[in-house]
Amino acid sequence: MLRKSLAIPAAICILAAAAAVRFPIHASKSVFAASAAAPAYDKGGDMLPPSNYREWIFLTSGIDMSYSAKTSEMKDHSIFDNVFVNPEAYRSFLESGTWPDKTVMVLEAREAHSKGSINQSGHYQSGEAMGFEVHVKDEGRLPGKWAFFSFDSPGANGTLIPQGAPCYTCHAAHTAVDTTFVQFYPTLLPIATKKGTFSPAYLKDEAAQGAGK
Repeated sequence: MLRKSLAIPAAICILAAAAAVRFPIHASKSVFAASAAAPAYDKGGDMLPPSNYREWIFLTSGIDMSYSAKTSEMKDHSIFDNVFVNPEAYRSFLESGTWPDKTVMVLEAREAHSKGSINQSGHYQSGEAMGFEVHVKDEGRLPGKWAFFSFDSPGANGTLIPQGAPCYTCHAAHTAVDTTFVQFYPTLLPIATKKGTFSPAYLKDEAAQGAGK
């Protein structure tokens, strides 16, 4: 997946559910949201937001991760990112070491705070999501099987990020398993190791890292 295609702070970047439910954003506004864990879209091709993703499987959290050697320009503005995957895809990964069709992975970004309540050191996450992106595998719909969708908020429909965007080339060049960054998912990395599903790109990166030590 995904980790991090969001432009904050560093890098860049089952059938579809037909049923939908109302997902309120504000008291005076509501949008449609997917009622199941499978990907769903509106008539224009935008992706419906997964309404219950925080009930999915939590894979990992990182803070201020960057895939660039350049120092972040946001030194006074730290960001956590949280990664979730739909339970069906997670269970399939445990069995096979790779991702099935209809995998939906959510990247949620939240600001890191340090001053609040009784906290004296370290950071905790803010209460409101600052960024939201989905990495989805939908073989019958997407030309490259996988695609990224960018959302203005967790309750808004997501816009397809074009295939030429840096997130695609980065994932293709450094993926651990099936275009996703399983190398950053500590509970899944041993599964991929056991199943032998690492990509040549990841094995090449690991060999280069080992040679540089």
